[in-house]
Amino acid sequence: MNRSEILSSLKTNPQVSVLIVGAGINGIGTFRDLALNGVDVLLVDRGDFCSGASAASSHMAHGGIRYLENGEFRLVREAVKERNRMIQNAPHIVKPLPTTIPMFKYLSGILNAPLKFLGWLDKPSERGSVIIKLGLMMYDAYTGSQRTVPRHKFYSRTESLSKWNKLNPEIVNTAVYYDGLISNPERLALEIMLDAEAENENARALNYVSLVGGSGKNVILRDELTDETVELEPKLVINAAGPWIDFANHSLGVTTKFIGGTKGSHLILDHPELRAAIGNNEFFFENKDGRIVLIFPMQDRVLIGTSDIKIDHPDEANCTDEEVDYFLELTARVFPTIKVTREHVVFAFSGVRPLANSVAKSTGQYSRDHHIEVLSGDWTNLLFPVYSLVGGKWTSFRAFSEEVADKALQFLGITRSKTTSDLPVGGGRNYPRTSEDRAKYINGLAAWTGLSRERLETLFERYGTLVETIADFMKLETDAPLSSLPN
Repeated sequence: MNRSEILSSLKTNPQVSVLIVGAGINGIGTFRDLALNGVDVLLVDRGDFCSGASAASSHMAHGGIRYLENGEFRLVREAVKERNRMIQNAPHIVKPLPTTIPMFKYLSGILNAPLKFLGWLDKPSERGSVIIKLGLMMYDAYTGSQRTVPRHKFYSRTESLSKWNKLNPEIVNTAVYYDGLISNPERLALEIMLDAEAENENARALNYVSLVGGSGKNVILRDELTDETVELEPKLVINAAGPWIDFANHSLGVTTKFIGGTKGSHLILDHPELRAAIGNNEFFFENKDGRIVLIFPMQDRVLIGTSDIKIDHPDEANCTDEEVDYFLELTARVFPTIKVTREHVVFAFSGVRPLANSVAKSTGQYSRDHHIEVLSGDWTNLLFPVYSLVGGKWTSFRAFSEEVADKALQFLGITRSKTTSDLPVGGGRNYPRTSEDRAKYINGLAAWTGLSRERLETLFERYGTLVETIADFMKLETDAPLSSLPN
């Protein structure tokens, strides 16, 4: 069904088992999991799909090595496992990313790290080679036998300067470990959502539809394109609005303070010299003020980030002049001879992490873990429970979605029949894993479509095995009608 047909059907049949509010990655992941298990589920978002916090990511699938010093071992273990799954299940979008850590001291941080873990120290302190080596050994151990990515390597000063000739000569060591590059987070989210709709005809997703009210057994939605309203009768509402969770709950007549979000901003630079200096490596390092920052390869551009600033209203998030200055200056920490100015900036963006409200002294100590807050009972004036999804991040979205879906299925009295653990996403299905298999695959497409290998390589890199559908339309001599094109 198209958008108008879905809205029309909701007016005539307002009952729905699960309403998910917010189509970021947590909402979309939960939508897929419920759809796979036969639930009639409606997903709505007031804007574009994956246009809020999930669109403002650092494009990393990472285990969160720096969370180790906060004692969030369960989160790191889960995230490392989920990073590996993302690389396996969506290989066309998520790929292993070599990440370089430059170090400027040997022993610094040995005493400060345990003090921070115990909560006795909140001021950032520089991590030296010894403490980083111990952290990387633990990080590798969490991968265990699941060798999706290589183990880390340590390099001396001489070896490091030989590999990266623009690197600051004051370094004492570098380390290279592997996380994941999410080349196009929004496309990954969209493919997950489309997979869900293809699996279950009663799984429907609508954008530009907002939650505006609710009481008793009813929820009121508004079509942002026509200003018309629709009243639904859900059995369960899942609030996946990210940093807007408390605002969405307020629309339902419930006052909460679940979110204590922090703003993260990024810059995109057109800087060929810096791009050449980092090669295919992300540089992940500690700035002079103790903030962990990154310089990241994004196709032929460079991404720099990120900040971590407390913010009360997510709609007010923007990249300030102070943040721009900070990002431009941080490159000198590792590449002092490369000049970076505002003229190199081609784009800036900000988003708000939906972190749990915290009394921690610094934003770096806010927990990055996730959990479900349940609203139910007479005091809510609602005849259905509301599950608010607090926290979460791109890397662990699947595990969080599974946790939410398990709770929802239990509430609905439905037994789980399918899992997403090893489920390929979109163009990751039947993906050729070796260079030999890939060459055979591209050659077969070239023979079938008559398109050039070069063009097919580009499409394959972008869409994975969905290239078959794309190429099928590209070989047509005349334009196909829009109604016949794939989603």
